[in-house]
Amino acid sequence: MKILVTGFDPFGGEELNPSWQVVKSLPNKIADAELRRIQIPTVFGRSAQMLFEEIKKFSPDVVLCLGQAGGRSGISPERIAINIDDARIADNEGNKPVDDVIREDGKAAYFSTLPIKAMVENIKKIGINAEVSNTAGTFVCNHIMYQVLYYAEKNNLNIQAGFIHIPYLPEQLKGRELPMMEFDDMRRAIISSIQTIVDYRDKCDLKVTGGKED
Repeated sequence: MKILVTGFDPFGGEELNPSWQVVKSLPNKIADAELRRIQIPTVFGRSAQMLFEEIKKFSPDVVLCLGQAGGRSGISPERIAINIDDARIADNEGNKPVDDVIREDGKAAYFSTLPIKAMVENIKKIGINAEVSNTAGTFVCNHIMYQVLYYAEKNNLNIQAGFIHIPYLPEQLKGRELPMMEFDDMRRAIISSIQTIVDYRDKCDLKVTGGKED
């Protein structure tokens, strides 16, 4: 099995992005799966084009994208990506789309094809906070999740794909009182997620609740 794992470069005035810090620390192999790790820009459009080129070159079985969700306290695999770009802040090239459709010929939304509930349960088993997220936002994280699922469907690729949001690192807070997570816990959680993806390659996801009241 081959797994392409992506992380973003820093954005919004941050000096680092925990998603790339974790991705670049991953080993070359996890659970007999070969990993390819790339950094993609926090830029609408260009991030997807770079990812598509890597998919063509590497021919992965799985694409797992990671991104920062400042304010969240746990690891949160995303359930769904929606067909809209609506940026509160500009991306790293100054783009700030408002209510822009990502793909005119795409679905209103695409669901993750990863075993997100099994991933969450296994992360919690190693003592790390995790939950299913039902919104990936409307910034570049949602954009890249939507794009990779769209690309896999439109090109009839047998690729599983999805997205995981991770919290701030402690060094990013700079006196701010916000949720964060230690780097080692983030790394262990992502390794657990990848092991789960491998284990569930030919299985259905766990049938456990991941819903919320709000």
